Formats: sequence, C-alpha cells, structure tokens
Amino acid sequence: MLEIQAVNQYYGGSHILRNVTLSLEKGKVLALLGRNGVGKTTLLKAIMGLVGLRSGHIHLDGRRIDDLRPDARARLGIGYVPQGREIFPRLTVEENLQMGLAGKPRSALLPGELFDLFPVLQQMRKRRGGDLSGGQQQQLAIARALAAGPRLLILDEPTEGIQPSIIKDIERVIRLLAARGDMAILLVEQYYDFARSLADHYAVMARGEVVQSGRGEDMDIDGVRGLIAV
Repeated sequence: MLEIQAVNQYYGGSHILRNVTLSLEKGKVLALLGRNGVGKTTLLKAIMGLVGLRSGHIHLDGRRIDDLRPDARARLGIGYVPQGREIFPRLTVEENLQMGLAGKPRSALLPGELFDLFPVLQQMRKRRGGDLSGGQQQQLAIARALAAGPRLLILDEPTEGIQPSIIKDIERVIRLLAARGDMAILLVEQYYDFARSLADHYAVMARGEVVQSGRGEDMDIDGVRGLIAV
C-alpha cells in the first residue's frame, strides 16, 4: 500500500529525515511516535508533497508518487488531517466538508457516512466551523479528509488539546475505518495509550530516523513509552 524507501530531507543545512523506511498495508494502523521535533510532521508533509525530498522514494499501491504535486497525490487517494486541524473558520460545517470534494466531479455529493461517523456534524451542519469546540473541529477535519474516500488516511496528532470524550469518539472511528479493510491509516501521536490501543504496528523516530519498530501489541514489552517520554 504505502512504501517509504530511504527518504532523506533537509531544511537548509539541517538533516531532518535520515534514511526513513516504512511500510503500511491496507486495513492496518501504523502509529508513528517520537518526541517533539524528531521529524514526524516533516515525514507526513513529505508523503503529501508539501516538502520535497533530497533522496529516496515514496510509493502508493506500487506507483511512485514522490514526483507528483500534492493535489495529484490527494486525487490518488491520500487524505491528510494536519496538526492544528486547519479548518476554514468562516465557512459552515457543510462547506468545510465540501472542500474535501475539491478533487471530485462537481456533481459529487457528501457521503452520508460522514454524519454517521460524527453525528455532531449533522447537528451543526449550518454552523460556522469557527464556532465549534476544538474537539468538534477535529472531528470536522477528519470528516473533511474522509469526504473524498481516501485509501490512505494520515492523521497528525488528532488528540492534541481534545477532551477525553471526543478522544474516545475519534478512537472509535479510526478503529471502525481500519476494520473495514479498505483503508490504511498512518497515525502520528504523542498520547501513548491512544496509539497503543489502535496500532497494528508502530515505529519510533528520534533525530530524524526510525530507531525502533514492531507490532502494536508489543509496545509495552518493547519499552516504547520510555522512548517517547519527555
């Protein structure tokens, strides 16, 4: 599904990503963990084409995508929920969701499933995005990414600043999406218990490189919590 092969990336003279190699299969959740500033978000941006690579390759379903623009990658089936959500505060919930259909034909309709997954968005469909709580905005950002029916969903710290009840809702949705078997999920997360509960596989980054990886069920015995503790 997703293959990241020996990726290197620099900011100026700083070596940010160092020979990063990862793979992810459909129906699986890969939790990418690490302390702040180790390159996790940069890797996600590299997958989306928002930053370039110095070397290495990225493949989606066997097709090389590291030479494609971000919009082309999105049309191939990558949904991205950035850190900080980045919804449009002056647009309504419905208008925000319709932005997720930008790469679809003009006649495309919002999938009704979005409101089944996040019922609060149905209730607030005509409210402006900026009027929603932080947790509701996060649900909106995830639903917007799902609107186009991605095959790969990338989530950058979806629990950041979110109340526990909504964290549980987001966990439920991620588990449901993975269980369907038609989508791969790459989850960058600082909240260890959340990541452990969802991960089929994990990878830990430090200083721009993957320093440890394994099965999600082995995270405790592998000492992953200690590797990411501040």
